Amino acid sequence: MNDIPTRALPPPRREPPRPLVTRRVLLLGAGAALTLGLGGAAVSVGSDLPGQRGALRSGTVDQSSAQWTAASDANYRYANRPEDYTIDRIVIHVTQSRFASAARAFQDPGHRAAAHYLVRASDGHIAQLVREADVAYHAGNREWNERSIGIEHEGFVDAPNRWFTDAAYRASAELAADISARYDIPVDREHIVGHDEVPGATHTDPGPSWDWDRYLSLVRAVR
Repeated sequence: MNDIPTRALPPPRREPPRPLVTRRVLLLGAGAALTLGLGGAAVSVGSDLPGQRGALRSGTVDQSSAQWTAASDANYRYANRPEDYTIDRIVIHVTQSRFASAARAFQDPGHRAAAHYLVRASDGHIAQLVREADVAYHAGNREWNERSIGIEHEGFVDAPNRWFTDAAYRASAELAADISARYDIPVDREHIVGHDEVPGATHTDPGPSWDWDRYLSLVRAVR
């Protein structure tokens, strides 16, 4: 499709599966239902915990304002973070596509990449595609995949006035503040970085027009 992300993807790989273990999660009420922001079918919230393969059919999320929109399990690796890997970074991405196209790409097993979260530009809607306990293939660097949480933002780096909206900044900042508080990640430019700053990165997002001063001020204000 024409609007599938055109930026370079992390090298295809299937990392070996980790032991299937459980962790604490936020449950949105047993038997409740979520309606996907992509216009998809409702997903029932079950009792399975993240880290278990059965959890893919549930609607559990790590951040209360997110809606569960599962990525293909070819695009991430089961883990039990932060017990097995310390989470100490947040990586900011821009999709180079529209929201729906990015979500479909992350649900495609052939894409071999996905972030934990995807933020819509128009209204700040947040989809969670991979649980924070699991290792998403988003940074193009295995060590950084294991230590970080990836937040994708709908849009194009060369059209910031259209895509880097107030709604997106604020929703993403609230999400980043929640993540940083949960894992005690400092709110600074060493620990909240762009994809282009990941060691060995070949990507250029979020680009020079991403307003880091504004973004970190919003994160600090919420946290």
